[in-house]
Amino acid sequence: MNSLDNTAREILERNDKGRYTIPTSGLYPYQWNWDSVLAAWGFATFDIDRAWTELETLFNSQWDSGMVPHIIFHEDSPGYFPGPDIWDTGQTPPTSGISQPPVAATVAAKVWEMDRQAGAERIRALFPKMLAWHRWYHTVRCVHGPATITHPWESGRDNCPDWDIGMEGVDGSGVLPYERCDTRHVDPERRPQKEEYDKYVAILEFGRNCGWNDQAIMENSPFLMTDPAMTFILLRADRDLIDIARALGEDTTEIEGWMADLSAAVPSLWNEELGSYDARDLRRGKWANNISSGAFLHFYAGIRNPAMDKRILDAWDAVTYGIPSTDPKADRFEPQRYWRGPSWPFMNALIAIGLKDAGLNLLAERLRRETEALIRQGGFYEYFDPTNGAPCGGSDFTWTAAIWLAWAGRT
Repeated sequence: MNSLDNTAREILERNDKGRYTIPTSGLYPYQWNWDSVLAAWGFATFDIDRAWTELETLFNSQWDSGMVPHIIFHEDSPGYFPGPDIWDTGQTPPTSGISQPPVAATVAAKVWEMDRQAGAERIRALFPKMLAWHRWYHTVRCVHGPATITHPWESGRDNCPDWDIGMEGVDGSGVLPYERCDTRHVDPERRPQKEEYDKYVAILEFGRNCGWNDQAIMENSPFLMTDPAMTFILLRADRDLIDIARALGEDTTEIEGWMADLSAAVPSLWNEELGSYDARDLRRGKWANNISSGAFLHFYAGIRNPAMDKRILDAWDAVTYGIPSTDPKADRFEPQRYWRGPSWPFMNALIAIGLKDAGLNLLAERLRRETEALIRQGGFYEYFDPTNGAPCGGSDFTWTAAIWLAWAGRT
């Protein structure tokens, strides 16, 4: 085992709170949904039991509706905003009121493949919970065809330019006073700006004021956008859930129906003028007109589109390290500001999975090598400047360590 493998394991163990991991101390002191799932993938490379425990802890906070929240507040962390009292969801333990991209079935399938015998009973117990989460997504968030988000945080790509058009319709001027914690831990110039954050809080307050009622949120939330990334991640997760169901001897009819409906909705994500899959503001019927890394997950979903093949190469070739989160040729590209340009190791991993599945092995290996170089040169940071490799965001980051162990550090 090389020194970086040891460091990655140490980071996972340091951020391990017993039955769940935090993304990194200070900046993110709770259990985050898709961070936690990706941590399980990393744990599985050296402690398969701990990997299953991570997934089980996440699903232990599943709502009765089937939704799995994006934050679980296992312990109090004074000073974090927005904390459990702000969300006020009435759950035990307290949680946020929105979800995150459902990568769980895909990672669970990978973890199970690493040790079928050790995971047999664990995945059998998790299957109905994953099924219920997918059912919630398809019946609540896919009523307009593609998967939709009701808060930028739900996408997991908080301040991506994809959401700018939808955020224009949100009034953040009346939110209650608050104090952010994120800008105390990392450079404020690399985080969402105050005007954006005011609007994030306004959307949160709307959800809280309607008791986190799914129907009320979908009908009246000031923010509602279709999301190519969420759509593609859900499609891939549906396929992996079908594989799990078949291996367990479970009926797949319902999942196959969901997958067929969602696949039929994918063409509606195509922005002909932009020549790319694109997010759309459903409140005003306007395209985001932005090419993001989320659109490049079409390979991950098993979708081939020659026009998108060219788009991903154009964006990728314009930088040095990995896939930029926003088209480098766009005016909104900011190489070090969160989701407005940086390269994220875990997104590179998901895109590379899609490239490999499509038979594009040389491109998949190129992406792995570039991600490996980022981590070797900059360390286990949250994300990186794709133009020069500068490390950005939180340090000693769980999912970057996990991605190293499961993918980037494996030749």
